[in-house]
Amino acid sequence: MSDIAVRVENLSKQYRIGGKQAGYRTFRETLLDSFAAPVRWMRGERKAYEIFWALDDVSFDIKQGEAVGIIGRNGAGKSTLLKILSRITKPTKGRVDLYGRVASLLEVGTGFHGELSGRDNIYLNGAILGMSRREIARKFDEIVDFAEVDKFLDTQVKHYSSGMYVRLAFAVAAHLEPEILIVDEVLAVGDLEFQKKSLGKMNDVSRQQGVTVILVSHNMGMINSLCTRAVLLHNGALLASGETASITAQYSNNGKSSPYSVDYSESERRVGDQFATLISANIEDETGRKTGEIRIDQGFIVRMKYRLHDATPNSSYPNFHFYNSQGQCVFISAGERASHISGDAVYEAVCHIPGRLLNSDIYFIGVALTFTHNGIHVSFFEPDALSVVMIEPLLDETFESGREGYGGPIPGIIRPKLNWEIRIIP
Repeated sequence: MSDIAVRVENLSKQYRIGGKQAGYRTFRETLLDSFAAPVRWMRGERKAYEIFWALDDVSFDIKQGEAVGIIGRNGAGKSTLLKILSRITKPTKGRVDLYGRVASLLEVGTGFHGELSGRDNIYLNGAILGMSRREIARKFDEIVDFAEVDKFLDTQVKHYSSGMYVRLAFAVAAHLEPEILIVDEVLAVGDLEFQKKSLGKMNDVSRQQGVTVILVSHNMGMINSLCTRAVLLHNGALLASGETASITAQYSNNGKSSPYSVDYSESERRVGDQFATLISANIEDETGRKTGEIRIDQGFIVRMKYRLHDATPNSSYPNFHFYNSQGQCVFISAGERASHISGDAVYEAVCHIPGRLLNSDIYFIGVALTFTHNGIHVSFFEPDALSVVMIEPLLDETFESGREGYGGPIPGIIRPKLNWEIRIIP
């Protein structure tokens, strides 16, 4: 038996901008259009709309039990793709094959009937998923406990707040044993504690129960923590697909691959000036292996080699600039002054980054060399020269991180493990 859960082949979706979309039209609208068409033609208004391809020839496979993140900027086609996967929208071209029972959570209000109570909607959604009443009843209490809406269970859901709606909708989608779970950014509506609980649940169903999870989010920390693979969309086209860390790094770097190792020694481009030139830079893990993926509980080093020339003042300072995926400067670290000998000399600068300092995110590292010579002089500064993805360990791994069994992202630019003292006061 094939291990494919979702197969997308040459998928395209076309919309018309400025014209009326296909769908139900009244007899009056049709009649008026038939009379107006000759007049528009005589005026030269032969095209009253513009063609827009929300998706354009997209193909990829998702294996059973995988957690895959769909990422891309606004307008990339993410929501359109999820609507087609959820059978809400039909594709213009191509096909989608789904091998398993699908539960979708796309927008607040999708899939629930406003006039029915929370209790009735649980049974309704279960029936839509093809479950028997007995199967739904077996999961009923667990769903209600997770959603925390027991006091409002017999209230019509049209009276629910958006947060209550999302809590119940997600609880139903995640607990009624789907084989494919599709979740959009709708979780952002919930409060922080519910987001934590929801992400922990998605971790559980994906890694322990073998459910295929498809998640859309702009939170790269969430994508890196939960997903094993990622699909990057750009203007409706598939830009890249593969291992989460490399794809999210490419997305955060505006579609360009940002390396963990660069070598300028044979490059036609000279990085530097008459005082100094950059030779190479790279990231290494604790074993000395060059890599762009580091667990947040493990340390790593950033290394650069550079050449100081004859005219160089005796006051050079190598430094690294760390930025997160949002472009915020996390910190800048400068080395001590290197004593320069006469003549050309190659130097190596190594900066040690301890484990449990950086949060789960993508960090871009600028490489620079400065001098104190008649003020501050910058010989070279390569912004985003390197990138490193800090990866959250799996929940079942031994790791003291302050997560308390929670599998989702923890807020904050950094996430240091600090020394605490907790004692009983007699």
